[in-house]
Amino acid sequence: MSKIRGQLPKASSRSSPSCAGTLRGPVTLIWDGLSAHRSKDMKAWLATQRHWLVVEQLPGHAHDLNPIELVWGNLKATELANLCPEHISEADTAAHTGLHRIGSSYDLCSNFLDHTGLRL
Repeated sequence: MSKIRGQLPKASSRSSPSCAGTLRGPVTLIWDGLSAHRSKDMKAWLATQRHWLVVEQLPGHAHDLNPIELVWGNLKATELANLCPEHISEADTAAHTGLHRIGSSYDLCSNFLDHTGLRL
């Protein structure tokens, strides 16, 4: 699903993303308190996705409960540590490499979730 930061995609704003039909069971989305996540348009779109998507809202200022903060920390400490690229494409490649490394490791992702104390 293509998305411009802060905006819902126009063409598919009332339909499920392509991954929705390939996943078994409901998908749980853990969201922080970003204002875009609480917008009227987003709430309206989410209401049309309840058949496959469950949204769990984190309390405000609860960075320790947000597993993505651990992902960013790991990425910054590994692939992006001391990186001083000449071109933004080098930083982009390093970030994608790190996100692939993290996403490919079930144990690492599971540990990030375990660290928060949250259970699905």
